[in-house]
Amino acid sequence: MNVYLVSGLGADKRIFSKIGFDKKLNIVHLDWIPFDRKELMKDYAGRLSRAIDASKPFALIGVSFGGMIAVEIAKVLKPSVTIIISSTILSKHLPFVYKLVGKLGFLDIIPPHVLKASNNLTRNYFFGTKSSEEKKLLKNIIDDSDSHFLKWAVGSILNWKNDIRPENLFHIHGTSDRILYSNKAKPDFTIKNGTHFAIYQNADVISKLINKLILR
Repeated sequence: MNVYLVSGLGADKRIFSKIGFDKKLNIVHLDWIPFDRKELMKDYAGRLSRAIDASKPFALIGVSFGGMIAVEIAKVLKPSVTIIISSTILSKHLPFVYKLVGKLGFLDIIPPHVLKASNNLTRNYFFGTKSSEEKKLLKNIIDDSDSHFLKWAVGSILNWKNDIRPENLFHIHGTSDRILYSNKAKPDFTIKNGTHFAIYQNADVISKLINKLILR
């Protein structure tokens, strides 16, 4: 079965590097495509989904922002299994401060490069990176990201509207996630003390869950 991976905001396939996929699975990374500044997340997801062969059963995995993209794709293409990690299914489960910032339009006055300019201490605190290896990977991912895409993606999250949970979707979330946290959301599987970087830090546990859910 083909398994399509959607990375986090501004990230790339490196975030999946520690996941041990079963050899029966054919892994396909969906690379980000050019965006339109006024494009909604669901429309971008629709264009990105054209790279998916939906003529046969497939699975979809998204991390963080990529999880929201996966939700939008799953609503249309109906994967056999959709797994989102460190992400959100319903827009009402986004942190309140995100909704407030989106409503007030603060993002409009922030230059794209400023979104990448957080200091290492702040960045590592929110993502939960601990080891030097994790901190280096996070820094490299952010440094390599396109600041304009980053600003558009953040804006699309702040203004996201979705109240549909697709069928056959499973949500994996860390209990210590400081970026996408919600008392209302009820993940199907929780990673104790897992951070927003759980896909990397807790790769062994998450690998087993992924393989079990897809090959069940």
